Amino acid sequence: MTPERKQRLEAVLDKRQPDLTVVLENVFDPHNIAAVLRTCDAVGVVEAFAITDRIPHRKAWGFRSSRSASKWVKLHYFDDRAACLNIVRSRYQRLLGASLGANIPSMLESTFTGSTALVFGNEKYGLSQEMLNACDGFFYIPQQGMIHSLNISVACAVTLYEAMRQRKTAGLYDLPALNTEDRGRIYLQWSSGISEEEAPDDQDLT
Repeated sequence: MTPERKQRLEAVLDKRQPDLTVVLENVFDPHNIAAVLRTCDAVGVVEAFAITDRIPHRKAWGFRSSRSASKWVKLHYFDDRAACLNIVRSRYQRLLGASLGANIPSMLESTFTGSTALVFGNEKYGLSQEMLNACDGFFYIPQQGMIHSLNISVACAVTLYEAMRQRKTAGLYDLPALNTEDRGRIYLQWSSGISEEEAPDDQDLT
C-alpha cells in the first residue's frame, strides 16, 4: 500500500460516524439500495440495515447491486423485523422514521446529532404499521411541489446530508469517533481489499 493510500484510509476513518445509521424496510429496487450505501459512505456512516421480509431472493440481487459501495459500508440483511430492531436498538438510541402526518416535524426542525437510526420505508407504501409503531419519532422532508414524496435514495441522501450539516456544526467530525477495536477491524478489511459484505461477521445478523 502506498503512503498516500494509507493516509486516505486513515483520513476517512477519522470522519466515520458510528452513532448514525440507516434502516431500509423492504426497499425493492436494488439500485436504490446501492445509491443509499454510496450516500452512507459519503456522510461517514459505518453500517446500514435492510429488512427484506417481503422480498424474494434478496441476497442474490442485493449483493450484486451494492457490491462496490459495500466495500466501505457494512450492509446487514434481515428477513425478521424484530431481530433487526433488536440489533439496531442495542447500538443506537433513537429510531426516527421518515413519514408524513399531522404534527410531524420537518427534517430541518429535527435533531440528528445524537445516536440515531434513520428509518425509510419502501418506494410505494412507505413504512409499515409495525415499523411506525417501533419508531421513537418521525420527520418529514419539506417540499414545495405537487408531488409529496421523493425517490427513496434521494430522500435518504437529503436527510443524511442534513445530518452531516448538523454534525459538522456540532464539531462531531473534528475528532475520530470510532473505538480502537472497530477502527482496526475496518482498516484491516479496507487495506486488504476485503469488502464489508465479504468480511467475516462476529454475529449472525441474517
